[in-house]
Amino acid sequence: MKSGPAITVALIAATLILTGVPTRGWAQTKSAGDKPANNLEIVHEKVKADKKLIVAKYMDLSESEAKNFWPVYEEYQKDLQKIYERLGSLLYSYAENYRNQSLTDEKAKKLMDEWLTLEQDDAKQRESYVPKVLTALPATKSARYPQIEI
Repeated sequence: MKSGPAITVALIAATLILTGVPTRGWAQTKSAGDKPANNLEIVHEKVKADKKLIVAKYMDLSESEAKNFWPVYEEYQKDLQKIYERLGSLLYSYAENYRNQSLTDEKAKKLMDEWLTLEQDDAKQRESYVPKVLTALPATKSARYPQIEI
């Protein structure tokens, strides 16, 4: 049976893969024509497409609502990807220090500060999109979107 840290690392890796977080050395850059460069990137693209289908199904948008909502959704997903990349970098840094047994108290405190900053930036970003979604959709449908996004 695996030890606690091994299970934690496995769960983090699975989360990164399923949420589309790019990690160093796991994915190559896209080739010409923006086609996925490897299997992991194909999985990321599939997860993104499936997520959009789920949002479309449960938002139940009219044609005019969809016209207003999808550009906001796409913009938010791009900004969300930046948060995921920062989180991936933070997790990578922790894992690297842990694996090399070089995680000092000072480094751990710095990582915790970075994590708190990331969480605050994520909250600010979500907050900045509330008015955009409310402009795109009626309030009743706008309130549905965060329930699906989580």
